[in-house]
Amino acid sequence: MTLISNPIKIDKDKILNSIGYDGGTMPSSRIDSLVDDYIENYHDFIAPSYSHTIRDIKSVIGNRVNTSDSIILESHKVARLMERCVKVAFFACTIGKYLEELAAYLADKGLVLQATVLDAIGSGTVEKLAARVEQNIREDASRDGLAVSRRFSPGYCDWDVSQQEMVFRALGNDVPGITLNESMLMVPQKSVSGIIGIGQPWKDIEQYNPCITCLEKDCPGRRR
Repeated sequence: MTLISNPIKIDKDKILNSIGYDGGTMPSSRIDSLVDDYIENYHDFIAPSYSHTIRDIKSVIGNRVNTSDSIILESHKVARLMERCVKVAFFACTIGKYLEELAAYLADKGLVLQATVLDAIGSGTVEKLAARVEQNIREDASRDGLAVSRRFSPGYCDWDVSQQEMVFRALGNDVPGITLNESMLMVPQKSVSGIIGIGQPWKDIEQYNPCITCLEKDCPGRRR
């Protein structure tokens, strides 16, 4: 497990957008000040950390990817990506439980606006953390002359959320304070897990995007 000490920069415009201010509507001075205050102090309520491990890809047969240590990934879209790769990185990251516990406490006290702003900051922070983990894996791969894919999480596209179990099995005991509930959802909620393919640059794995051929136009996870 790796603890993150460097500050994670929060984009204020994205926070405002996530709570309903999309650029066409300006927040009141009270809300603007509240967001500024929370962005300035949110780091007091997070404990960002992550773990990752890399496995060799042994075979891809149909929709099933077999890796070393008997980790099995089942997804048509993931399998098509892993056909181009030689390794796969498994990762999990979290900002800890404190921020979401505080947001829940504020909501219980009827401070819904404050809870909503804090929750939005938590979501933005963990996404920034996942991007940082992805960048670390990219830099490590680059030193070996390899390229990496976009990151994919269980529950995305046709990769069932039950496969979260395989991600955590690959990580073994090195999981950064995250547990899985009976529905295979992560606790704390402000956590991200998934995989990143690693392979030769000429295999175009960096450009692989299943959304291009997907017909589900209204998918909230759609990537351009």
